[in-house]
Amino acid sequence: MEFNVKSGSPEKQRSACIVVGVFEPRRLSPAAEQLDTVSDGYISNLLRRGDLEGKAGQMLLLHNVPNILSERVLLVGCGKERELDERQYKQIISKTIANLNETGSMEAICFLSELHVKGRDTYWKVRQAVEAAHSSLYTFNQLKTKKEEPRRPLRKLVFNVPTRRELNLGERAINHGLAVSKGVHLCRDAGNMPPNICNPEWLAEQAENVAENYTNLRVERVEREQMAELGMNAYLAVSQGSANPPVMTLMHYQGASDDKAPIVLVGKGLTFDSGGISIKPSEAMDEMKYDMGGAAGVLGTMQALAELQLPINVIGVLAGCENMPDGKAYRPGDVLTTMSGQTVEVLNTDAEGRLVLCDALTYVERFNPESVVDLATLTGACVIALGAHASAVLSSHNPLAHELINAGEQSSDRAWRLPLWDEYQDMLDSPFADMTNLGGRPAGTITAACFLSRFTKKYQWAHMDIAGTAWQGGKNKGSTGRPVPLLTQFLLSRAGAEAGE
Repeated sequence: MEFNVKSGSPEKQRSACIVVGVFEPRRLSPAAEQLDTVSDGYISNLLRRGDLEGKAGQMLLLHNVPNILSERVLLVGCGKERELDERQYKQIISKTIANLNETGSMEAICFLSELHVKGRDTYWKVRQAVEAAHSSLYTFNQLKTKKEEPRRPLRKLVFNVPTRRELNLGERAINHGLAVSKGVHLCRDAGNMPPNICNPEWLAEQAENVAENYTNLRVERVEREQMAELGMNAYLAVSQGSANPPVMTLMHYQGASDDKAPIVLVGKGLTFDSGGISIKPSEAMDEMKYDMGGAAGVLGTMQALAELQLPINVIGVLAGCENMPDGKAYRPGDVLTTMSGQTVEVLNTDAEGRLVLCDALTYVERFNPESVVDLATLTGACVIALGAHASAVLSSHNPLAHELINAGEQSSDRAWRLPLWDEYQDMLDSPFADMTNLGGRPAGTITAACFLSRFTKKYQWAHMDIAGTAWQGGKNKGSTGRPVPLLTQFLLSRAGAEAGE
């Protein structure tokens, strides 16, 4: 879909539809007031008759409003004016887009971007509107034989900004929003792909497809033979029971000089996690195709980064693997020697993500990174702690943790920090090895991060547990595309490329 910004009066706009807000109780927004004046009170008369109260999400589509150049006027309920916050704003935009897509309005001019949202500027409102629009229109129908498409889908949306001085700000917001949306779309497509298609090899192919479109993005693979030579025995152990070989895919983006240390993003890529010998219950096991949400998040973020062409160096790692039960599968009781030389006693083969990640985190030492962020659908404990609203951040480096939390607030893809205190490390003690791969039920998200922290001593590191945010279950199950918005905002901030800079 095409997006633009302009600055003008609503009554002078000629379009298939013009979108204005109405606050509760029946209070017209400034743009709606202008239309009401030009139409000799047509809109206010309708509201007095009770056609629209102004509650958040209410919609009223008007045709042939007197003296208005646009074919339609869509009145959008925005709730109480003083209570309009970012969450409600995004919900209103999403409902508006869905409504426009069903009315046959192939283009529209939206004045909701002029509404006052607490603590947010024009850049934020336009960018969030672009991202919300793409998200609300997303469908995954590649594998359906009958594809339902809108008869006259929305193709162009113009956001009005209060003054011409803000046009550049709005254009930057659209560019950033489109890049993030493209990354989110790729992430969701990868996450939603079934595991008989999406395996470690397929993940590598997707990365290579992205790299074909950008001269400063290249891809390399680390496959089973090289992993064995490197001593990545923990990573290899997880894959032993699967017919699909492991593939660790490296996406090298170079936007700065060679001497600039890279930021490294490492994504857990379990394309299917049966639990291995410690097999999971069959109910909802199909959702374990989403256990590659970390790798999908890295893939989507690298796509967004390449679109933005930021002046930084970034390496994205897709740690592709599959965990299956088999006569050759690794077992509870096994002791593994990791690439770092540290040994791990396996207590549960369903605590496999950290075994893949620990070798990947050791591998990336060779890049002398500026900082490393790993992301993984790692623990069910994180879902219990934070639900589906916030990703968890755990870090041994306070400034990096604060950067990620702030990026989440700025992008509305929020995260919350959990402690990583030394007191938790004792829960990983083993009588037979340097550590176990499971700390028990209490503080499961924290002990998983404690495990990973033992492999990250040589650089600044943060861990993101996205088990509750990368996908939603139930009848409407599907990938959410998170945390692509957060990570892209993190990279924008590192590059000094936010609005106004």
